[in-house]
Amino acid sequence: MNVLVVGKGGREHALAWALRRSTLVENLYAAPGNPGVAALGACVSIEPEDADGIAGFARDNGIDLVVVGPDGALEAGVVDAVESLGIRAFGPTRAAAEIEWSKVFSKQMMREEGIPTAAFAVFSDVEGARAYVNDVGAPIVVKADGLAAGKGVLVCRTVEEAMRALDEVMTARLFGDAGEHVVVEAYMEGEEASVFAITDGESVMPMIPSQDHKPIHEGDTGPNTGGMGAYAPTPVIDERALRDVLERIIEPAVRGMKKRGRPFRGLLYCGLMMTSDGPMVVEFNSRFGDPETQVVLPLLEDDFAELVYGISEGRLPSEPLSWKRKAATCVVVASGGYPGSYEDGKKIHGLGALEAMDDVFAFHAGTAMKDGRLVTRGGRVLGVTALADDLRGSIDRAYEAVGRIRFDNLYYRRDIGAKGLRRIAQIPQSG
Repeated sequence: MNVLVVGKGGREHALAWALRRSTLVENLYAAPGNPGVAALGACVSIEPEDADGIAGFARDNGIDLVVVGPDGALEAGVVDAVESLGIRAFGPTRAAAEIEWSKVFSKQMMREEGIPTAAFAVFSDVEGARAYVNDVGAPIVVKADGLAAGKGVLVCRTVEEAMRALDEVMTARLFGDAGEHVVVEAYMEGEEASVFAITDGESVMPMIPSQDHKPIHEGDTGPNTGGMGAYAPTPVIDERALRDVLERIIEPAVRGMKKRGRPFRGLLYCGLMMTSDGPMVVEFNSRFGDPETQVVLPLLEDDFAELVYGISEGRLPSEPLSWKRKAATCVVVASGGYPGSYEDGKKIHGLGALEAMDDVFAFHAGTAMKDGRLVTRGGRVLGVTALADDLRGSIDRAYEAVGRIRFDNLYYRRDIGAKGLRRIAQIPQSG
């Protein structure tokens, strides 16, 4: 079949890589893709949010399946536009994707469905939000209602920080219209983790749990980013915890969306805080996470194209998904200065050295070709993923690979997966 991947980041490179491995895929396209994706298929100059353009290309080029990567494309109604032409799409409709593109909708749905999440209040005026923060104190979390490229969540340790955050989001409109409304919620103590679940709108099937690293600096310090690395599986979610997440969070969310006339079909991303009271929802996303996708898909043994095409038809697999008995770690290599200002156009060296390393993959996130050379074009430049028999091995291998990459002002966190190693060391060993 002919498949079109929508998007241009590391997640979309990983999706294209997984799809290309399937014997079912004859021709692979990406809109707009990136240099890494271009090695797997044809890239076309259509922006992810151009729903009519993507639907028209799919119609004119005999596309059998459109796989949507980014949140903005889902909010723009790409799935609706494609399916209106009778073409299969993997991803929720715009109405169902509101579980991600509106924090207000998502939090209110969780409250009504009894899904465990932090206490919160919603504001459209900055003075009301200020009064609330003064009343409840800090630490506290300020969230822009709309999409903000993964940076719209501001964890504030003091009341003064929260006031600045409210001014940035609501008054200065740091995130544009996404800050028209804000959610101010209680700070949750615990360890974060991610669970992806595929769903046909009725039933759900979990994928292997992973853990992202959002803050820019080691020790989870500094401002939030789109994600500086990930690993899977994560020991913070064992089989018992995963059942709890399914029964108390994911299944009620899918039922709640159907009840609201917005059946959710595709990939539901559940961002969790593993607290002393059990798992609580940090956020729902309506698509694969980035960079979690770069560690989850390389561990999947099943045919990914067959899996997502089945979901597009409303069919879950009849058997649980199969996973490699390995661990995967992804280290994001970024431009110095990210998530603030940074310079593009730096020549990238050393990727060829990774090709000789087994079970090592360099997923392109922010790259471009200029005068025949690969250069940086974005804050997050590459996601370097390595597989090994255990987490320690995958971490070491990922950092060995990262050490072979060079460009001016390169930056990466050096503690990806460290929380997992500490937790594994605390688990009693049998035998």
